Order: sequence, then structure tokens, then C-alpha cells
Amino acid sequence: MIRCHLSRLMGEKKVKIIEVARETGISRNMISALYYENAKRIDLDTLDALCVYFDCQPSALLEYTTEKSAPEQK
Repeated sequence: MIRCHLSRLMGEKKVKIIEVARETGISRNMISALYYENAKRIDLDTLDALCVYFDCQPSALLEYTTEKSAPEQK
């Protein structure tokens, strides 16, 4: 399972989803999906923009764990 730590980074920087969207040019829907860990994929340009904005490495945003994700609900 891939975990996204965007919510933690945003909390540390005390910024809102709309602020990150405005500053990075990433859609608010994509930021929300990453924030709530609902995203199914991430574009490398999106990852790059977030790394620039938060001045971090991709490993600060994404982490691989061996935990199984909860079954998807329809």
C-alpha cells in the first residue's frame, strides 16, 4: 500500500487545500484526493510541483507500507 503524507505536510505548513491548489496549479480535486488518500494515481508533474512547494523529496510525500488497504466500498 502506498501512503500519502500530504495532509501531514499541509498541517505542518498550516495551509489549506485551496492554497496548495492555487500555488502549485494542481486541481483542487487532485489535492483533495491526495489529502484524503483516495487518489488512484499521481502524475510525475504533480509530484514534482508538490515537492517544489513543500521543498521536500518524493519520499516525504509518499511511503510504501506492507499493510493491506481496506477493501473498496462501492
